[in-house]
Amino acid sequence: MQPKAQSAHFKLDKIILTWKTVLKNLFLITGGIIVFVIGMNSILIPNRLLGAGVSGVAMIIHYLFPSTDVGITYFLLNIPLIFLGWFSISKRFMLYTVFGMAFFSLTAAVLKTPPVLLENPILVAVFGGVVCGAGAGIVLRSLGSAGGVDILTIYANKQFGLRPGLTSFLVNGLIILTGAHFFSLEIALYSLIYVFTTSKALDAVLTGFNQRLSTMIISDKYQEIAKEIFEKINRGATFLQAQGAYSGNPKEVIFTITTLTELPKLKNVIFSIDPKAFVVVNSTLEVIGQRHGTRKVY
Repeated sequence: MQPKAQSAHFKLDKIILTWKTVLKNLFLITGGIIVFVIGMNSILIPNRLLGAGVSGVAMIIHYLFPSTDVGITYFLLNIPLIFLGWFSISKRFMLYTVFGMAFFSLTAAVLKTPPVLLENPILVAVFGGVVCGAGAGIVLRSLGSAGGVDILTIYANKQFGLRPGLTSFLVNGLIILTGAHFFSLEIALYSLIYVFTTSKALDAVLTGFNQRLSTMIISDKYQEIAKEIFEKINRGATFLQAQGAYSGNPKEVIFTITTLTELPKLKNVIFSIDPKAFVVVNSTLEVIGQRHGTRKVY
């Protein structure tokens, strides 16, 4: 193939890949928002439960002034946040987010699904949290968001070094307190259950239901342990060179990826070979790529 033809073919592949990425992200944002709005319109609002973030503020305004529409209010509340994000966060993220915000507002105003009325408020909080958390998780698997507190947390992290979790907690805490003031402490407490359940469902969607764990093993019998990891657990492993801070002696650290269900078997393998082994297990958000030369892909 001639160099010009190769260059044209490479550009075409790049364009196709770019459009595939764009369509994938738009699909995730669209699907996640539809799931979230169904949970909000069918479960939360009919049972008068408080939400979190900007949608929670929009719901409080709707409860106080029933003639207001949650979708339109959400759009108006997001306008200053969009300007904030446009000048302080990546343009690509904000373009996806503007689409997500506009689509959320339109869907919340148009998609009127049948209400799910439950007598037990705890069931409402848990059911609503699972549905809305799943929707939010699908959106966050894209390169954008649906606007709201996500923009504020990223801005606060970049400008002031505040952890996103802390910013989100403070904002949602203020919203729940506002709801307790205008409505009742009981509703606010049930809403806390909803917020907690939402976060757990969101984590499950983001990390998968069989979460990966990264494990570091320090042992003088590292070769035997690695061999057993290959043969009995069918996982790959990597030796990391380290040095004992006190002794100054060189150490080989085994690094491997496992799952929550495989962890007990891994620990049994390790401690059956070396009862004095030092093991550190960390939750891992995502594992990408293939390890060559091992029996199994992580």
